[in-house]
Amino acid sequence: MNRALPFVFLLALSAPAFGQTVDSQGAKQLSDDLSRYVGKQAIDKGILKVSLEGGAYRILFDFKALAASFPDQKLLKFDFAPYALMVKPRSDGSWDVSMDFSQTASFEFNGPEGLQSTQFSIKDGKGSGVYDPNLAAFTSGTSSMAGMTMASKDAKQRMEASTGAGVATVAATKSATGGVDFTTSQKVSSFVEAINFDDPESGLKFPVTVRSPELSVEASGKGVRTKPLLDLLAFAVANEDEATLKANQAQLKSLLLAALPLWQRIDGTYGFKDFAVESPVGNFGATQLSTVFGTDGVAQNGTITYGIKASGLTVPTQLLPSWSVGLLPTDVDLNFGGANIDLDSMAKKAIEAFDLNKNPPLSAEFGEQLKVDFLAKMPKVVLGHSTVKNKDTEIALEGEMTFPGEKPEGSVTVDVAGFDKLVEGLQEAAKSEPEVGQYVPVALMAKGFGKTLPDGRLEWIVNAKADGSVTVNG
Repeated sequence: MNRALPFVFLLALSAPAFGQTVDSQGAKQLSDDLSRYVGKQAIDKGILKVSLEGGAYRILFDFKALAASFPDQKLLKFDFAPYALMVKPRSDGSWDVSMDFSQTASFEFNGPEGLQSTQFSIKDGKGSGVYDPNLAAFTSGTSSMAGMTMASKDAKQRMEASTGAGVATVAATKSATGGVDFTTSQKVSSFVEAINFDDPESGLKFPVTVRSPELSVEASGKGVRTKPLLDLLAFAVANEDEATLKANQAQLKSLLLAALPLWQRIDGTYGFKDFAVESPVGNFGATQLSTVFGTDGVAQNGTITYGIKASGLTVPTQLLPSWSVGLLPTDVDLNFGGANIDLDSMAKKAIEAFDLNKNPPLSAEFGEQLKVDFLAKMPKVVLGHSTVKNKDTEIALEGEMTFPGEKPEGSVTVDVAGFDKLVEGLQEAAKSEPEVGQYVPVALMAKGFGKTLPDGRLEWIVNAKADGSVTVNG
């Protein structure tokens, strides 16, 4: 029961009969259905309560009751108001769901560094949507808040964060490949986070404040196996006892296989506008800063992608030699990840082989063979097309690395536009700062290894073999 995440019971709303009347019998049925996913103890201890209210069911989640159920009580203070969902069956078998998630909460506990405390508040938080139990997903949903604040402190650090108004949406449909396709977006205004590092042992004192007038999150998924994942959750709740879990491991294996590939693809973007970092050494900033992430599910030829993109970069120039300021990048677009990742074979072999009656459930020999089989499929570390540039120069990189015989082997292509401008800048700087002159011969030697492309760019193709040999444009 304690492993169930708050509000995961939302996913368990059972499909109501056509034209179902909201009544006490329906409340009891809903409570019984939810207990499959949060455990009967959650109902018995009052952590989860279902009642009738105004022609709908009220589902109450009591965080204090949950905290009181933990066996190892380190909480010194826990002030957290319950959350309530209002749910009402629709004639098409789905549910109308609404909630007010406004909150003022605080808690204190003894952590590794001593007393730790947190307070947070959400103002005018409201959400509503339509939940389809056949998809185990919200087919539509919106939420909003007027603002949020949070503060925490321990022996070495204090943090305060706040945001202005925020809105979010979610939508889901049945996927043609099985499971659910979803999209979700969120925008929050006036994001501020101030962190004050104050370590009495080392004497380090370093305040940092991060600001952005707009923070946004976008995510999408294809073929997410929501129903099989719910079945796994129900199995975990029903088999918390070790002996029962071992006795039912055949069912567990069947459920794990049914949940594969977990999802077909999930992608997300996290972005800041006019991002700024204020620190004792100066201010850093970017007019736009974003990270992107994408991953296939458990596939035979899966990929993982990750990217960092920043434009309008600024740094405190007093930290740098004056000659280097003109060489600093103003825009960065870095992309990397992996390809040829066969998690499907690994997962299916591991599911078939594990035995909970043995310690360990998978032998070390099996693990080594799994590693050999994985590398035999030639997974790659990929450097996608990436650029670093300023007003005079642009550097582009692209490449990949494999591991034949468990030794790295790879290639990378580097091309530069404006290389002569870079050299001219070094030569000019050397007139007033002679130490810069040592970099000029290095730059000219690098140019000598390069290949001039038709558009004037210089290109270097670097190949590194598993035997340690390296060639450039060879």
